[in-house]
Amino acid sequence: MTHTRVAAIEGWFTLDDEPHLLGTRCSESGTFYFPPETTMSRAPGCSAATLEPVQLSRIGRVWSYTNAGYKPPPPYIAMTDPHVPFVIAAVELIEERIVILGQMVGGVTVDDLAVGDEVEVALDTLHFDDDGNEVVVWKWKPTGRRAEGAQ
Repeated sequence: MTHTRVAAIEGWFTLDDEPHLLGTRCSESGTFYFPPETTMSRAPGCSAATLEPVQLSRIGRVWSYTNAGYKPPPPYIAMTDPHVPFVIAAVELIEERIVILGQMVGGVTVDDLAVGDEVEVALDTLHFDDDGNEVVVWKWKPTGRRAEGAQ
């Protein structure tokens, strides 16, 4: 049976084989935003009229990370019962130089990461909806390129 893939949050990422996060950029200041800013710009001298949609780069470096050892509150949808801890990483996109917080793909532990490790955007199944659609989210996935000096 073939499932239709749908984004858990439409307009935040592409559903391509090599997914990208979607953001906006102020054409006046060059400031990037994620999630996409559509009504106003927080950068001085920019307005909603200067915001343009952009496809952000796929690659970043781990800026910080932590273990989510507790079950988040709703609207979080637990995929396992009991809760299985997962890793959350703050990642600085290499080209845009903005830090974006996101979950790491399953199987990655805090022991697998170091600040500066390279990661890329990946898609993962969140759940299947009542219509049989595969609802997907974006996560960070290690590329295998370690930070200099990391074990």
